[in-house]
Amino acid sequence: MTVETINPATGKVEYRHELMTAAQVDAVLGAAQAAFPAWSQRSLAERGGMLRAIGAELRRRREDLQRTMSAEMGKLRKEALAEIDKCADACDYYAAHADGYLADQAIATEAQRSYVRYEPLGCVLAVMPWNFPFWQVFRFLAPALMAGNVAVLKHASNVPRCADLIGQVLDAAGLPAGVFGVLHIDNEQAAGVIRDARVVAVTLTGSERAGRSVAGNAGQQLKKCVMELGGSDAFVVLEDADLDKTVAGAVASRFGNAGQTCIAAKRFIVVEGIADAFVQRFVQAAAKLRLGDPQDEGTTLAPMARQDLRDELHKQVRDSISAGATVLLGCTPDDSHAGYPASILDGVQPGMPAYDEELFGPVASILRVADEAEAVRVANDTTFGLGGSVWTGDAARGERVARQLQVGAAFVNTIVRSDVRLPFGGTKRSGFGRELADHGIHEFMNIKSVYVA
Repeated sequence: MTVETINPATGKVEYRHELMTAAQVDAVLGAAQAAFPAWSQRSLAERGGMLRAIGAELRRRREDLQRTMSAEMGKLRKEALAEIDKCADACDYYAAHADGYLADQAIATEAQRSYVRYEPLGCVLAVMPWNFPFWQVFRFLAPALMAGNVAVLKHASNVPRCADLIGQVLDAAGLPAGVFGVLHIDNEQAAGVIRDARVVAVTLTGSERAGRSVAGNAGQQLKKCVMELGGSDAFVVLEDADLDKTVAGAVASRFGNAGQTCIAAKRFIVVEGIADAFVQRFVQAAAKLRLGDPQDEGTTLAPMARQDLRDELHKQVRDSISAGATVLLGCTPDDSHAGYPASILDGVQPGMPAYDEELFGPVASILRVADEAEAVRVANDTTFGLGGSVWTGDAARGERVARQLQVGAAFVNTIVRSDVRLPFGGTKRSGFGRELADHGIHEFMNIKSVYVA
């Protein structure tokens, strides 16, 4: 079967590739199985050296990598370069910190000696999305490799060259054959890979629907999995917020990566005392964003990754308007292939897609509330629980509110972002398990208790 990649900025076919045959998939899994014993026995110093070499290779190739990312899913040049740098930094981070994260943990018991030991599991299958085609992969890959696991990647169908380039980077850095493999397969083939005994665990970043399917298949096989799913993050603006800082954060969080970010602010919950002033300035700032060629330094808003995704977003917008939401900005598809302008809806209420669903694109929902207590209630009135932010002139107040948000990450006076030093993941229908920091490296390890009487 032939799969086409279409450039979202031009609508032109960028690349064609064939899905793998069963024999090719078997070869990749066989190579991973064969590579695991030797790779898992390498010292942390050796694996750390390899991670540093991978980071250096990413930095060396950053311009070529960003161009492919931009062509396949439309990412702005500056955002793509920052993504590559973040991947390289993650490699360096785990190379530097794995000794502490993976050292035996002594536990005081009646035994002569008792401790906890961390051991790699084997081959981890990663099912990854297109919105951060390098970072989402390295967010799991750097800790997994450092821990001594091997990995195979089933990437999104519209970023196949990004997947291949990741493999090329690892090969050029000297990673042994089989330690990482790319699988160009469809969802049905991926279900078969999950069932394969050579795969011991699965990690997925994607939609709630994809999570249900992959986690269901993994559960049937009693295999460990980590699910990082969607989000509809609250951006809570209290009446004492610094408007300059808050509006700048609102624009960055909602419209970065064309709004196609699981931890983007999507629901702007604003206390009435400051609502008019915030909304006016937010609209003015968002209206300045320029949609265009992702490689043009003057472009400040990227196209969406695919035309079908843009059309799905616009349907959610139309349905919200029909239910009573007010258009303050945008909300009409651009003439370009997959462009959608910066858009803002006001008067968003329960029952509207803009309230109840994740809007995965450059559309902000304004939800006006009476006070702090109502802001917390509305922020938690969602099936998602990935991230949320609170904006206030009183940091202690912001922290108090942040602690009440039912999310995996709560930020005060800055936008929600992933940071390799902090665990990343959600609650509710945003998934389970954690990536990054020490929690992330421990997810795909056998946590073994050793007791010597």
